[in-house]
Amino acid sequence: MHRSESFEAVCRAMSDRDFYPHRVTRLERRDTHISTVFLTGDWAYKIKKPVNFGFLDFTTLEERQRLCRQEVSLNQRLTHDVYMGVVAVRRDESGRLSLEGSGRTVEVAVKMKQLPEEACLGNLLERNVAGRAEMEALGRHLAIFYQCCAVGREIDRYGHPEVVGYNMEENFDQVEPYVGSLVKAEEWEFIRQVSRTFLVNREALFLDRIRDGRIRDGHGDLRVEHIYWHGGLQIIDCIEFNDRFRYGDAAIDLAFLHMDMERLGHADLSRAVMAAYVRQADDPELYALLDFYAAYRAVVKLKVACLGYDALEEEAARANAAALVRTYEELAYRYAIRFSRPTLWVFCGLPATGKTSLAAAVSGPLRLRRFSSDSVRKQTIPGEHVVPYGQGIYRPEMRGRVYSRLLALAQDQLKSGHSVILDATFGERHWRDEAARLARDLDANLVFVECAARMESIRDRLEKRGREKGESDARLLQLPEIMAHYQPPDEVPPANRLRVDTDEPAAGTLVELLERAYILICGQVSSVL
Repeated sequence: MHRSESFEAVCRAMSDRDFYPHRVTRLERRDTHISTVFLTGDWAYKIKKPVNFGFLDFTTLEERQRLCRQEVSLNQRLTHDVYMGVVAVRRDESGRLSLEGSGRTVEVAVKMKQLPEEACLGNLLERNVAGRAEMEALGRHLAIFYQCCAVGREIDRYGHPEVVGYNMEENFDQVEPYVGSLVKAEEWEFIRQVSRTFLVNREALFLDRIRDGRIRDGHGDLRVEHIYWHGGLQIIDCIEFNDRFRYGDAAIDLAFLHMDMERLGHADLSRAVMAAYVRQADDPELYALLDFYAAYRAVVKLKVACLGYDALEEEAARANAAALVRTYEELAYRYAIRFSRPTLWVFCGLPATGKTSLAAAVSGPLRLRRFSSDSVRKQTIPGEHVVPYGQGIYRPEMRGRVYSRLLALAQDQLKSGHSVILDATFGERHWRDEAARLARDLDANLVFVECAARMESIRDRLEKRGREKGESDARLLQLPEIMAHYQPPDEVPPANRLRVDTDEPAAGTLVELLERAYILICGQVSSVL
C-alpha cells in the first residue's frame, strides 16, 4: 500500500484531541486494510486509505469523496440518525489541518454517530442477552429491507448461475495455492466438487429467483459486528466500494449472517432469524439455498484468512491465522455436506390429515420430486378404487406393491444424489422400517413428517372428498378400518420425526416445518461428521 504524505498527516492530526470542534471523551484509532476510523466518544470519523486492490481503488481524492457519499447514502437504508454525512479535512495557508475549516480539501471522512459496543450483536450474543424475540425482529427487519432494495436488469445479472459460478471459481482459484499446506486437500476438493454440482443441478432454482425478484442491491457484508440495538435496529457498514459485492440474492446476504452466528456458536438463534425472514418475505426457498451460500461465504472468509497469512511475520500471529483458516474450512465443509447429502422425506399419517397438501407445499420451494401412494396406485392398478378397506386395492398384497414401488422410486432419486418426498399413510411399521433402511443404506438424511388433525377435521375432509372427485381414493366409510389397522410411528426416534398439526394455518405450518426439518437435518449431518 502506498501512503501519501497527506494521508499520514491527516491521521496524525486526527489522532489529536484538539483537532475536533466538539467534546472528545475518548480518542481511539482503529485500522482495517482499507480504512481508518477515529472514535471520539460521541462521533466516529472514517477515512479511506489511498489503496488499490483491484476490486477497489481509493487512490484519488475524487474517488474517495464519491465513495464516501455513496457509503452514507447506502447505509442510511438500514440506519437512522447514524450516518450524518461527509465532512472535509482542510489545510489552510499556514499548513494547519482542520475539520470543516478553511482552506483546500485534502481528505474527506464519513461522520457517524458512535454506537456503543455493548449494543453490538456480537457483544449481545457473547453475554447471552439476545434471545429469540430479538432475532425474530431482526429477521423481519431484514425482510422488509430486501423488499425495498433496488432491483433491475443489471442487478439481476448477479443472481444468474453463470455469474455465481464465476465468483465461486474465482474464490477457488485464489485459495488453490494454499491447498495442501494451510487448507486440507481432501475436504477442499469435496467443497469444490459439490458446489459445482449444486450449481448445475439447481440452475432452474437460480433462474426462478431472478424471475421472482429475489436479486437485490443488498448489504454485502452482513455480520454480527455490523448489527446494533441502539435506538432501534441499526445495521452499518454495507459495501459501497464494489457493486458486485453488494448485488445478489437476498439469500447470500442472509447466509453470511447465518455462517457468522453459527461460527460463534449461536446456530439456534440464527435459525430464528432465518425463519422470521422467511415468514415476513414469504420466501421458503431460502432453505434450498442457505447452506450453499453459507459455504460460499465461508470460502470467502477462508480466502481472506489465507491471503492475510502471507503478510504476517510473528509466529503467534501466523498460528492464529492458520487456526482461522481451519475454522472457515470446517464450516464450509459442514455446509457442503448439508447441501449435498440427500434427504428422504416421508409424509405419513391417517387419510385427510393434509399429507399431500403439505408434501406439495414443501416440494415446491425445495425443488424436490414427490411421489404419492395415490398416483402410484393409479399407475400400478388402473381403474376405480373406492372400495371397502381390505378389498381390491386395499388388499395387503396390493398395498405391498404400491409401497414397494414408492421405495423404488425414492431409491432412484437418492442414488442420483437428489432428495425426494414420499407421500403415503405408512401406517404399518414394516414399511417405515424399509424407508429407514433405504436412507441408511444410501447414506441419506431421513425425516418422517407425521401429519395429524382433529377427528372432526378428518371426517369433514373425507366427506368433502366423497363429493369431489380427486386423486385420493380414501373415503369416510373406510376410516374405521384404516384407524383400526394404523400403527402410529412411535418407533421413529425424535432425531428423524416431526409431528405437524394441519389444523393450523397452512403458511405458518410450512415455515415451522421447514425450520424444524432444517434443525433435524443439521443434527443428522453433525452425527456423521
